[in-house]
Amino acid sequence: MCDQRQVKLPKSTIANVKIFNAKSLPAVAGIALMSLGACAKAPAPSGYDDPHEVKNRRTHAANVDLDKIFVSPASNAYGEVLPRPARDAVELFSDNAGLPGVVANNILQGNIEDAAHNAVRFLFNSTFGLLGIFDVATDIGLEERKSDFGETLHVWGAPEGDYVVLPFFGPSTERDGFGILVDFVLNPLSLALPTEVKHLPKAAYVLSKFGDRYAFGDTIDEFYYSESGYELMQLYYLDSRRYELGIEVEDDELEDIYDAYDG
Repeated sequence: MCDQRQVKLPKSTIANVKIFNAKSLPAVAGIALMSLGACAKAPAPSGYDDPHEVKNRRTHAANVDLDKIFVSPASNAYGEVLPRPARDAVELFSDNAGLPGVVANNILQGNIEDAAHNAVRFLFNSTFGLLGIFDVATDIGLEERKSDFGETLHVWGAPEGDYVVLPFFGPSTERDGFGILVDFVLNPLSLALPTEVKHLPKAAYVLSKFGDRYAFGDTIDEFYYSESGYELMQLYYLDSRRYELGIEVEDDELEDIYDAYDG
């Protein structure tokens, strides 16, 4: 537990604080956020209530239409034109380009071990793996330790929020929806790259999703176009996301996704 006692600073320490300039503030803020994260604990979610069901179903239907009209045909064309090795290279490049963001989230969570691990992985794959199109790091035990800003918010104590369906991205929660936005817009690598190539990681990310849609097309079609597709995707997302975050939910209403699917 965190110590809630008041701490009195020596006068010398208070005096030293006055010499901090504006450049010191980001570091101080980062340390403060990590300290808060160490003390915080997000409340465990319960069940899968859907207070925005009407709006969510409309967005889900729009996503299904978008998939039928554009995403699925474009993914099939992408998969048929590009051979498997080329698609794999795009996906590996996208994953590698996203690693600086993962490292940033590891640091914000106070997880220095995973931050160092992922940073070394990025260094190896960016050099020996030719900007990440080859995954040489996994072969030497440096597999990616995934994280995202939604998990960072969870570590900081932010509640899950309501279940929402996002345009294009699909099932999410209020907390994870904000996390997706931050991760997508504020990738540290995109911010550091020259203007002419700064959007390359985002383009690779989108292409990798087309590759996923092509590779898992039958399974996605079964979810999307079944009569109970909305409910299945809601159950699957909440169940798997909570498992990823290590949340133990003792709730009889949270059915196992496979039982729900079979039933």
